[in-house]
Amino acid sequence: MNKCNFLYRVFDLYYDGFRNMRLGKTLWLIIGIKLFVIFVILKIFFFPNFISQHSEKGKESSFVATEILNR
Repeated sequence: MNKCNFLYRVFDLYYDGFRNMRLGKTLWLIIGIKLFVIFVILKIFFFPNFISQHSEKGKESSFVATEILNR
């Protein structure tokens, strides 16, 4: 691969930076766990699929339209 290529230089910068990290790997692990909790666990337990529970199969768009117009 051509070493003057921009994408190669960007990849090399990040690869070298992550390879030499010690504390950063732990911090990235904590960030990953927090994102997992926010987007997966909270979605499952606190944000149910309201449209599929209150509309008929295949009529979701008309349900949303009537809800928007009636509110």
